[in-house]
Amino acid sequence: MAIAKFEDIEAWKAARELTKSVYKVTSDGRFGKDYGLRDQIQRAAVSIMANVAEGFDSQSNKSFLQFLGYALRSATEVQSHLYVALDQGYVAQDKFDDLYQQATQAKNLIHGFMRYLRSTERRT
Repeated sequence: MAIAKFEDIEAWKAARELTKSVYKVTSDGRFGKDYGLRDQIQRAAVSIMANVAEGFDSQSNKSFLQFLGYALRSATEVQSHLYVALDQGYVAQDKFDDLYQQATQAKNLIHGFMRYLRSTERRT
């Protein structure tokens, strides 16, 4: 299937689901009152989506790869913030595991897309 718009990109779809989950978990209880961590993890999750979307309109695979790299690092940032949330008792282990896995899935899809872009760049 051809990618006609950024919404077709599987990595963006996974990032969207992760962002929904992050917003849901950060809106409740003590997590919702830790404005610094709440805002930081939300911004990092949104950044994954935004960088995939922004990269889509790049004029080259090289530029798109740069944006995907930013998205990848933002997903890692979400994972790091999840440890803080776990250590502070804002999330239970099972919720941590679920969110961490969602971030891992997004990262795997981003990595796969990066490999694809690199392979098409060599052929052209």
